[in-house]
Amino acid sequence: MSFQDISITIRAVNRASAEFARVSADAENMRARIRAAASAIAGLGAASTAVAHLGRMFGLLDEQTSRYLASLGSVITVLGVFLRTNWGMTVAQKIYAAACWVATAAQNALNISYATFLALTGVGVGVIVAAAAAMWYFANQMNAATKAVKEYSAAASEIPAYTRSIRRAGEEEALRRRGIE
Repeated sequence: MSFQDISITIRAVNRASAEFARVSADAENMRARIRAAASAIAGLGAASTAVAHLGRMFGLLDEQTSRYLASLGSVITVLGVFLRTNWGMTVAQKIYAAACWVATAAQNALNISYATFLALTGVGVGVIVAAAAAMWYFANQMNAATKAVKEYSAAASEIPAYTRSIRRAGEEEALRRRGIE
């Protein structure tokens, strides 16, 4: 490895280090947020368990409802405590990664559908413009044909009647002998 290669490698690592540090900081922020949320969840579970027992003691809840609410509170507490562990953090990050993947896939699908819409709209506008150009061309051709027919009719009206009809050779003399013209 030459000094040039080492220099390029060091610059690449230095430029990438800032991004790795940012990703690491984002992961630590996420970890802190998950821990805070897990603490809140555990506290909510413990509070709901306490409320269920107090409700039974004061006669506001019957035995079965109190037991159900206390069990639900215990499950919520265990979930909160589990999320505070390293294993829980890993599970939470995997769930977050899966949610991000689903969100990315949905956004890509929306982007694709929007691009398709734009492309089809562009094609539709192109078809309309092409149809308008074809109609304009056809109208110009029809106008030219109409003008030509009018000019022909004007020129034909100036020619005597006997020269307008189509006759075969020698037919004119036969018609004159019969007295037709």
